[in-house]
Amino acid sequence: MQRGALLDAARSLLSEGGTEALTFPALAERTGLARSSVYEYFRSRAAVVEELCEVDFPVWAAEVESAMESASSPEGKVEAYVRSQLALVGDQRHRAVVAISNSELDAGAREKIRAAHGGLVAMIVEALSALGHEQPRMAAMLLQGVVDAAVRRIELGAAEDPSVVTEAAVGMALRGVCG
Repeated sequence: MQRGALLDAARSLLSEGGTEALTFPALAERTGLARSSVYEYFRSRAAVVEELCEVDFPVWAAEVESAMESASSPEGKVEAYVRSQLALVGDQRHRAVVAISNSELDAGAREKIRAAHGGLVAMIVEALSALGHEQPRMAAMLLQGVVDAAVRRIELGAAEDPSVVTEAAVGMALRGVCG
């Protein structure tokens, strides 16, 4: 239970203040534990980050996969892939993952994030292949780039409403720059 409370506190700290806010004294304060107790659960800030990725990213990916499975066509799967990721932008787990990915991390934490993203990208390859892409893996990576750009736009609180950004990203995914 204490490990879960520490992870909840880490999510809150990351979403409120980025990785700079994720400190062991702050975790201790949020959970009511002694600072030395935090070290019993995690050896470093990077260890907290790695565990958050291990816990949260599969949940996020399962939501994206579920949305894609409910679509009946390859185009519908692409649309679900984009929409479901962008719908998660306001979720605290997502804000924490964004904060994590924007920070300086050790090689182990970076590799866990890369592997998690690779799994997300792999979900869409089959649909892109069914749409006739000659290089569906590359197309999937480029599509994820569109999603990542839309996420950043929404996270930054751009002038557009998040729904406008989502529709633009879906349009870009399905029709490219032709509109």
